[in-house]
Amino acid sequence: MTADDPAAPEVRTADYHAAGEPFRIVDTADPGLPPAPGDTVAERCATAIGPGGSGTAPRPGALDSVRRLLVQEPRGHAGMYGGFVVPPDDDGAHFGVLFWHKDGYSTACGHGTMALGAWAVDTGRVPAPDEGDVPVRIDVPSGRVAATVHRSGGRTTGVTFRNVAARVGARKVPVATSLGLAEADIAHAGACYASVRARDLGLDVSRASLGDLVRAGREIRTALAAHPATWHPDGPLLSGVYGVIFHEELPDTPFGPHQRNVTVFADGQVDRSPCGSGTSARLALLAEDGRLGPEDSLLHESVAGTVFTGRIARAAAAPGEAPDGLVTEVTGSAYRTGEHRFTLDPHDALGAGFLL
Repeated sequence: MTADDPAAPEVRTADYHAAGEPFRIVDTADPGLPPAPGDTVAERCATAIGPGGSGTAPRPGALDSVRRLLVQEPRGHAGMYGGFVVPPDDDGAHFGVLFWHKDGYSTACGHGTMALGAWAVDTGRVPAPDEGDVPVRIDVPSGRVAATVHRSGGRTTGVTFRNVAARVGARKVPVATSLGLAEADIAHAGACYASVRARDLGLDVSRASLGDLVRAGREIRTALAAHPATWHPDGPLLSGVYGVIFHEELPDTPFGPHQRNVTVFADGQVDRSPCGSGTSARLALLAEDGRLGPEDSLLHESVAGTVFTGRIARAAAAPGEAPDGLVTEVTGSAYRTGEHRFTLDPHDALGAGFLL
């Protein structure tokens, strides 16, 4: 999609936020939008990234031009997040989604899954009762996830995200940064996350520290790029550090640990929410530490002051196999913020826009 393309389509979006983090939804079934070829959502994601590209450096393509139009200013911003709704892998899911952000594509997104669950119910795509819960099954590049939408009085009151299995990759990996030496705990939860105590670098999790946290997050992601614990057995799409989680302890609640975090993901993007799939990674680490049992829950707070709660749903194991990870559930809220019809004027010299 370019400024000199008079056939550039109108792009309709439904915008939500989950705990403060935006999520812009685009249904690729809408007329005029480019297709996302592939037999599975993972294949469609690889197609969108393009041959020789990566999740944070996709190759130019028709669908990626739509992503850039929606994340870049003046239609978006550097903190924008969203997804392309695509067909599911099979009839076991309601639909699939390709998650995207300012730098490219991600294999998992908990807050986006929550927003998609609310959207599916709001639009009637998945029928829901006025009272009770309804599961929305979604195929994402890392596997099949579910958003259980909680309803009361005819409205959505919350959404619980059930992730793919989370597993610990490595503990206390030393990482050198410009702020000093830190130790990273690596966990996979649909994407690979490195958890670091903010105090190791003389920082706290606050808005005032965001500049230093973003710088350190970029450095840690680069330093761990070749670490074997960041490799996923399903291949390069799921491998490599996607996000760095800086966390700090708060007083425990009667139900379990209480932590504040900020996740710096992709190329320095800051998650305004407590990070849904990142919370899954934290749950796996806390469980291994013995701090989170079957009856406990994590109260997880974001740098913006919003919260998710997380728990271990069960150990993950195929029939006859040893457990390999934990199935986690993260509960939060998702609200519609607007609907948009974006266009690209062929005479607009800014074209698809810019990022600052």
